[in-house]
Amino acid sequence: MKQKGPRIRSTTVLCVRKDGHVVLAGDGQVTLGEGVVKHNAKKIRRLFSDKILAGFAGSTADALSLFTRFENKLQEYHGNLARAAVELSKEWRTDRSLRHLEALLIVADAKSTFLLSGNGDVIEPDDGICAIGSGGPYALSAARALAKHTKMNAKDIAQEAMRIASEICIYTNGNFSIEEL
Repeated sequence: MKQKGPRIRSTTVLCVRKDGHVVLAGDGQVTLGEGVVKHNAKKIRRLFSDKILAGFAGSTADALSLFTRFENKLQEYHGNLARAAVELSKEWRTDRSLRHLEALLIVADAKSTFLLSGNGDVIEPDDGICAIGSGGPYALSAARALAKHTKMNAKDIAQEAMRIASEICIYTNGNFSIEEL
């Protein structure tokens, strides 16, 4: 099957949950076509009085629009992450203008983690580890292996898994932003 238009390539954002801690890590690379235009972008945000972490992969403008809408949902539902995630996904899927946004979000609080998409997906990972973006599969694989076969903490797992992804994925660099709850 032939794809229409240019292939979208993005970043790597990883969430690791272990021993009561949740860590969100994102690389800093921004690409435009085949070139790198920025090395230190911040793709991870703290929301709702620093109680919720959110990270994006995809179009920056689209992701920032989604962050704003997600923050509004968090306010509307008094910080209830699951409810805000479901309501944003419903709106994202059904709203005519939002439907065309090209981004994925990972959102997490002290208890839950969700991956959100414009298809209406609200996915809670079984093991508390999920990743998005071009380097997502590499970071996810590395994080799962490290969580299962080492005694590393969540932050160290996230950092090492991101380092591994940055060595494999050309759309992921080694300048990481890391936030922890």
